[in-house]
Amino acid sequence: MLFKDLVEKLGQSVKSSSETPELEISGVSAVLDSKPNTLTYSESLKFAKQLRETQAAAVILPANEELLAIAKERGLAWIVVANPRYAFAQAIALFYQPYKPAATIHPSAIIDPSAQIGQNVAIGAHVVIEANVTIGNDVVIHPGVVIYPDVIIGDRTVLHANGVIHERAQIGADCVIHAGAVIGSEGFGFVPTREGWLKMEQSGCTVLEDGVEVGCNSSIDRPSVGETRIGRNTKIDNCVQVGHGVKTGEACAFAAQVGIAGGSVLGNRVILAGQVGVGNESRMGDGSVASAKTGVHASVAAGQTVSGYPAVDHRIFLRSSAVYSHLSEMYKAIKQIQKRLGMDTDS
Repeated sequence: MLFKDLVEKLGQSVKSSSETPELEISGVSAVLDSKPNTLTYSESLKFAKQLRETQAAAVILPANEELLAIAKERGLAWIVVANPRYAFAQAIALFYQPYKPAATIHPSAIIDPSAQIGQNVAIGAHVVIEANVTIGNDVVIHPGVVIYPDVIIGDRTVLHANGVIHERAQIGADCVIHAGAVIGSEGFGFVPTREGWLKMEQSGCTVLEDGVEVGCNSSIDRPSVGETRIGRNTKIDNCVQVGHGVKTGEACAFAAQVGIAGGSVLGNRVILAGQVGVGNESRMGDGSVASAKTGVHASVAAGQTVSGYPAVDHRIFLRSSAVYSHLSEMYKAIKQIQKRLGMDTDS
């Protein structure tokens, strides 16, 4: 693709170098591991050294004079935009499209006669689609997927290999369910008795709104009654557990190994970093963030960032962490003070 065509296809207000419009761009690469004739990007001065050493032919930059001067000095074709990472994501899509099988039904697939299959649907080998399932148009179902009865799947959704969609689950349009994920499995509902645990049947359902993405080997449980609901455009990483009756707002992001216990309610744009645990019935407001390995057991205010176990405001956590590294010296100082005051309990 010619550099001038690439600039045009980015489809946003950009500034670009005009000295090399006929430069051929063969693909994209990372600034740290670049290849000749490719496009890369740099978000900040933190990558200035890599920009000086890159083998790429063109670079997407923010409006930073120092980075722009480096690009010009290196003879790189450049594009200046407000959000380089966003523009680079657009550029990747120009050179790469995910694998999409042809819209055919493999002869080994087992499809109940009552299932309603939309137009232009691809169904892979050994897929099982049970009774009263409704599948929209342009859906892709990769090999080994099992879809239980009464499931609804919206247009253009992709189900990757060996996933399981349990009964009555509702999956919206433009969703992606990655390999091994389980949607609508039974919630962990048991009642303690003298004889042991009484199983509480999970009669509810799981709802994924449009544009939800679920990573490999993640699971989203259905509740005993009502629904578990994942809000529109929410992105869920690999190995995440979402418990029964959880409700999230729109555009949330949950990193790997997050666990959200039953009944929790999360607002819009909530971010949970890796290995965060959210306790039963917790509440997190719009735009709140929990940093890695945080344990949330109560309410988190809208816009608040929390850290630690149990969770505290991130600023308090940082101050506490700074103190923690000096505990040994503080202990020695306290012992010396106690000794001078005749309060040394160890003597």
